[in-house]
Amino acid sequence: MNKLFSVLFLLQFLTSCDHKYKIEGISSVNGLDGKTIFIKSYQNDDWKLLHSTEVVHGKFSIEGKADSVLMAALFVGNENIMPIVLEKGNIKISITKAQISAKGTVLNDALYGFFSRRDAIDMQIEELEYKESQMLFRGDDLDDIYTQLSREYKQLTKELDNCVKGFISDNYENVLGLNVFIMLCATQPHPIMTPQMENILKDAPQSFKSHPTVKEFISKAKENSFNLHNSRQTEQTKLAETQ
Repeated sequence: MNKLFSVLFLLQFLTSCDHKYKIEGISSVNGLDGKTIFIKSYQNDDWKLLHSTEVVHGKFSIEGKADSVLMAALFVGNENIMPIVLEKGNIKISITKAQISAKGTVLNDALYGFFSRRDAIDMQIEELEYKESQMLFRGDDLDDIYTQLSREYKQLTKELDNCVKGFISDNYENVLGLNVFIMLCATQPHPIMTPQMENILKDAPQSFKSHPTVKEFISKAKENSFNLHNSRQTEQTKLAETQ
């Protein structure tokens, strides 16, 4: 699974024409001035350097050409800062202490628009804990607090699931759907076929499910599920024998 997680954000979608791109970045993070920005892609189980440039007075610029639309990552030193789609057009990168974004081209706009929607829902979920504290401070009934917050939590998690599933579904056939799915995989300590994963995969085209990275996840998830089932059965058998 290390290989699976390593390729996060770094799948390729082949097209037949050249893609000339220009990256223009700005940063308000003082610590980046004088640092070197690297653009890398993951190929043949290793990071391949595509470009490098220095941040000068909070700005950096890169121009290049690719034979295909390519998922890559922006590095500072050895730290992977953000994903970026190398595609035809002018790509505007913004790096601040609060937010990073890549915009100006179709797929980058779509990717970071999704990140924005997802993060907004995540923030609402996190705010439920603060809301609970306020309700307790006011002296609200504990049962009422539990009922209301449980309802809001279920609604928000459903909204988050729909946001992720909708984005992946809309992008099954390009780099975005594959990479966001792998991002979802990477949030798990071990590959597990959750209801959300099953929902995403059941509607996916065969081209998506047959991708080597997705196939590896499915295989590992099934293996883990089988092992977990056997482990539980063994524990139940031992428990029954002691009674």
